[in-house]
Amino acid sequence: MAIKKRASKSKSLRILVVTPEVTYLPHGMGNYANQLAAKAGGLADVSASLISCLYELGADVHIAIPNFRRIFSFEIGRLVEDELRLYLNKLSHSRIHLAEDRVFYYQDKIYGNYMKESFKVSLAFQREVVNNIIPNVNPDIIHCNDWMTGLIPGFARRLNIPCLFTVHNIHTQRLTLEYIEEHGGIDAANFWQNLYYEYPPQNYEESRSSNLVDLLTSGIFAAHFINTVSPTFLEEIIKGQHSFIPEQVRGEISNKYHSGCAAGILNSPDPSYNPETDDALKEKYDSTNFYSAKKVNKAQFQKALGLTEDPNAPLFFWPSRLDPNQKGCQLLAEILFKVINENVNENLQVAIVANGEFKEHFHNIAAFHNIHSSLAVHDFSENLSRLGFAASDFMLMPSLFEPCGLPQMIAPKYGSLPVVNDTGGLHDTIVHMDSLNNCGNGFLFNTYNSEGLKWAIEQAVEFHKLPEETKQRQIHRVMEEANSRFNHSVTAQAYIDIYEKMAKRPLID
Repeated sequence: MAIKKRASKSKSLRILVVTPEVTYLPHGMGNYANQLAAKAGGLADVSASLISCLYELGADVHIAIPNFRRIFSFEIGRLVEDELRLYLNKLSHSRIHLAEDRVFYYQDKIYGNYMKESFKVSLAFQREVVNNIIPNVNPDIIHCNDWMTGLIPGFARRLNIPCLFTVHNIHTQRLTLEYIEEHGGIDAANFWQNLYYEYPPQNYEESRSSNLVDLLTSGIFAAHFINTVSPTFLEEIIKGQHSFIPEQVRGEISNKYHSGCAAGILNSPDPSYNPETDDALKEKYDSTNFYSAKKVNKAQFQKALGLTEDPNAPLFFWPSRLDPNQKGCQLLAEILFKVINENVNENLQVAIVANGEFKEHFHNIAAFHNIHSSLAVHDFSENLSRLGFAASDFMLMPSLFEPCGLPQMIAPKYGSLPVVNDTGGLHDTIVHMDSLNNCGNGFLFNTYNSEGLKWAIEQAVEFHKLPEETKQRQIHRVMEEANSRFNHSVTAQAYIDIYEKMAKRPLID
């Protein structure tokens, strides 16, 4: 029985972060770091922030990512042969490790339009990581993210390399060993016992062609340590509070938790979400001069969306995708006209800057009641969304569940108070406002229905009616607290603590 111990100091650890997407990378990591951007969702932002913070803290951090030539911000396909050779040579000496396969090169999005395409991308990526990148990097710690990397923890366990697996979402896919080997080029027979199957496998031959491998659950099962992206969501999974979470996922996460090998770590917003430096704003500001600047931004936002230009109107902003299965947009639709009508003297306004299947319902509400001056519905735009945070008094996020969430952490940085359901990452980041006791940063409701949301909105309106001096004092406090709490250094340190914990543990072959 071989036992391996590793260095306990984070700076001596070589960490390989394996992710299918990233927003940006620090310049020192490679010559083309600022051009390698491939994003489908929040995972890209989280990966970027973690890698950047680890790099800034002096860790020997590396990244493995598919070479999405078409998605990346430079046209590698147009480079002449010598330039291409020089480019690849430079990258080979950097901390950026591009998985090379034709299946990536012409992708215009990370996840394909049909499942077979996503399978191909996932398997090609993991094949390159397993066969080439891990042997080349020789990492002390491997950090994998979501189902697209779900086979790698099993391979890492075979090599006795500590592996952290981060569960950002509960989405998973299932494939047979036969498909993984023949279509993916991965020698799964080498570590097949470390994978999670549809039913308990008897042996390799019996399972190869018929027993489906669950990629997400395999990552959780084989990893030495796992984390969700908020502590409360981890607790909710273990307690079985969400029926949509597959039982096998819940079971394996529970096993890790009860073994002391699971944690919840909050994500943090991209540092570009900063009203002091955000170029999308009409007027930049900080916690000391927000009052007049937010009015300037509100006027600009109201004008852009066709709302009545009123600096004193309580403005509620919806930045999340309009998904009725998770985000609670149907709750807002049920009470929207009533809320606007009951607060007509306050000139309450709602601005939705988001895409999603439910958007048409809000267009219909505005048209039916002819309230376009109080209700604006606009396609998502990055700059308009950023301006919305700066312009709004309140941010709406009544999610049914939330593994982490980022808008509720961005909004307080801009002096916009979140109105949220008390669940998951929202519970971990928002405390109900209590101006008398000088605490809280938003408004929470506990009963998930339209009346619960209406109550929270009414609480926000009551706050808006407070004397300006009282409001300004509270918003100043909220902005200061958000800047100190919701930042990448805090998140990165939490991951470093896990890395060091994993490195100190003896591993048994």
